[in-house]
Amino acid sequence: MSEPLPRAGVDESMPPRVRIAPSPTGDPHVGTAYIGLFNYVFAKRHGGKFILRIEDTDQQRSSRSSEAAILEALHWLGLDWDEGPDKGGPYGPYRQSERTDLYRAQLQTLLDRGSAYRCFCSAERLEMLRKEQMARKQNPGYDGHCRGLDPAVARARADAGEAYVVRLAVPRDGETVFIDELRGEVRFANAEIDDQVLLKSDGFPTYHLANVVDDHLMRVTHVIRGEDWITSTPKHVLLYKAFGWTPPLFYHLGLLRNADRSKLSKRKNPVSIVYYRDLGYLPTTFLNFLATLGFSMGDDRERFGLDEMIEAFDWAKVRTGGPVFDPRKLEAWNGDDLRAMSPTSLAETLAHNICGGERWARIVTLCRERIARLDDFVPYAAFFFGGTVDYTSVLPVLKLKNRTRKDVVGILRAYLEDIEQDPRARAFEPEGLEAFSHAFGEKHGYSTKELFTLLRVVSTGRTATPPLFETLTVLGKDRVRLRLRDAADVLGKQPEW
Repeated sequence: MSEPLPRAGVDESMPPRVRIAPSPTGDPHVGTAYIGLFNYVFAKRHGGKFILRIEDTDQQRSSRSSEAAILEALHWLGLDWDEGPDKGGPYGPYRQSERTDLYRAQLQTLLDRGSAYRCFCSAERLEMLRKEQMARKQNPGYDGHCRGLDPAVARARADAGEAYVVRLAVPRDGETVFIDELRGEVRFANAEIDDQVLLKSDGFPTYHLANVVDDHLMRVTHVIRGEDWITSTPKHVLLYKAFGWTPPLFYHLGLLRNADRSKLSKRKNPVSIVYYRDLGYLPTTFLNFLATLGFSMGDDRERFGLDEMIEAFDWAKVRTGGPVFDPRKLEAWNGDDLRAMSPTSLAETLAHNICGGERWARIVTLCRERIARLDDFVPYAAFFFGGTVDYTSVLPVLKLKNRTRKDVVGILRAYLEDIEQDPRARAFEPEGLEAFSHAFGEKHGYSTKELFTLLRVVSTGRTATPPLFETLTVLGKDRVRLRLRDAADVLGKQPEW
């Protein structure tokens, strides 16, 4: 049986270095803010450094616009970093896509030691293997087919241009053990750990390799992340061992959850920081709410500021149970904090956050052709604000000719699913949304008129609006998703027409 790795390698008398490493593949997630908050507070409590690293090795889905949104959202919350892609630092660069030479150099060390090997298995073979394993009710995993290849032969095949990935040679027997500083000792049988891919066929590292190399080279001392990474931690521990490096200390926080205890997901609730910012939540209230989901000040005290949390922070006060993200409680707190403001301060906050900035300018641009007086603006533009809308007056419009109620509910849910997967829609900009929607309509046998009418009505509650896809873009991805879900739920309760 394997002995646990030493808990230490970290000199706890030295200031800690912690990081968050979001992927720029979509809107900034509230989970990023939650994990970022605990990293930030821990670093500030002990005079350490808080690092922002961008994990953009997924070249198909990563974008600089998403990266910019992450930086902007964290700035809005006041979680500023000491080192990052926009600030630099002694251990940069801070984008993984700019560190590929470092990963390849470190990977060569593993190949030379026999701790990793080249795998030439095709996608077809791997898919067949997966199906066979599932048919035998086995956990899917790589079978080591290329593990026994002579390294010289494997290198010659790679040099000849044959496509390959690089995998870690995980020990066949024994256990991998690590200490979770919040949960205690955790053990995994090595037989259950896959020979993970370290380098993809496109030459970019996987999360596992880049994560370990970056944390080591950036001198990260404490890895504070969500509990969904617990099952990846033995892979990381094995990589540290293969490199001969001492791992950092690991802390795994509970995952944010919906009221039904399911994992917080954009398919059920808005999860974008931008959504809550644009709806007019105060950043101080939002941070206070997030803090109470995993941290207790004691004495049943829930309302406190960031500085107070830093001063009182102790890991003994951190809870690991799955915290429930309750939007109703957040809204109640935000209402209390708005009412506590002076009328002058509230007016200034409204002007700055709701009636100002780029989004406000885009709303004004879309609405100015459709108003004759200034006081027309507020009633006309009302659908750009708030969460759900009232469908009472437009229900007859949703009764599409020759479509059953079940048909309409189904097409709304299908649109919700497909919009998450299609790269044309991912950036949520007018041109890409329109191209995606045309293709979606053709795929499902819906005319442009009936699909676009449906999208307009369910996303705005109106039959007449500014241009549809410009309107969807300004409404924002999370608000549109919320309204599509709500419309499907409302229609699902209607009698058949």
